[in-house]
Amino acid sequence: MSKPPILLMGHFYQPKLDELEKLYECHRLWAAADPEALFASLADRCQIVVTAGGRGIKADEMDRLPNLKLIASFGVGVDAIDLEHARKLGIAVSNTPDVLTEDVADMALALMLGTIRRIPQGDRFVRDGRWLAGGMPVTHSLQKRRVGIVGLGRIGRAIAKRCAAFNTEIGYFGPNRKSDTDYRYFSDIVQMGEWADVMIAACPGGPATFRVVSRAALEALGPDGVFVNIARGSVVDQEAMIELLAGGGLGAAGLDVFDDEPNVPQALIALDNVVLHPHQGSATYTTRAAMGQLVIDNVGAFVQGHELPTRVV
Repeated sequence: MSKPPILLMGHFYQPKLDELEKLYECHRLWAAADPEALFASLADRCQIVVTAGGRGIKADEMDRLPNLKLIASFGVGVDAIDLEHARKLGIAVSNTPDVLTEDVADMALALMLGTIRRIPQGDRFVRDGRWLAGGMPVTHSLQKRRVGIVGLGRIGRAIAKRCAAFNTEIGYFGPNRKSDTDYRYFSDIVQMGEWADVMIAACPGGPATFRVVSRAALEALGPDGVFVNIARGSVVDQEAMIELLAGGGLGAAGLDVFDDEPNVPQALIALDNVVLHPHQGSATYTTRAAMGQLVIDNVGAFVQGHELPTRVV
């Protein structure tokens, strides 16, 4: 029996990619000498696309695969997939939620602590030999500070749980108040910025949250405020953030995501009040393996005619 063909549009965790390629007839778009020819060769017979959260798939790419029935994405975010077009064409979409929640929440805390306690700067202080000439300046404390979370979904809640261990007061901003929590709710992100000492973006990307962390929200956070982003670069006004960080209007930032990854503005790299990380929130062996397995499980369920384990559309 021939193996079902799959177009691989985005690279993901190698051991799980290897497993997928043993099970199916896989074609790596990124390795194709002629991508257009590969699309054409699969147009009449490819029903499955596997992509990565950052790569996604555009409407015109779906149109070039008229028999496409499943888009299985490696990642929880689906903002790079044209979901409306997928719905219109009757294409199912799956992602990999839940399994990455804890590691991404850990990264948010690591960035928050690293930024507030200036951990990377302290590392450089020791390595550069500056400690020999005197102590490093003192830092701020996280204890009893107000943390405002943008988006109280799975990851936002996991972040809030961790923040509570540091004796912080927690608030959140989102489209709706959550009935199952006593955290302070803000319907206006600027008001939350005025209240908070730390703001953490943990919301999905996409048009609904584009630049939701606005210049006004960052200005409200203020010159002693800390902004942490483990969501998507698109959710914050990056240009305004850089300007405020450089000019003293915003205290510091811890960033795992950026507007045009992996291209990070030199103006941001040059700042000493920023901790930068290369979009590694879910990048642990355990989590990436679990994410890859969910991709395999969703593809397998589709091939066998079963319900998708983590269907989005």
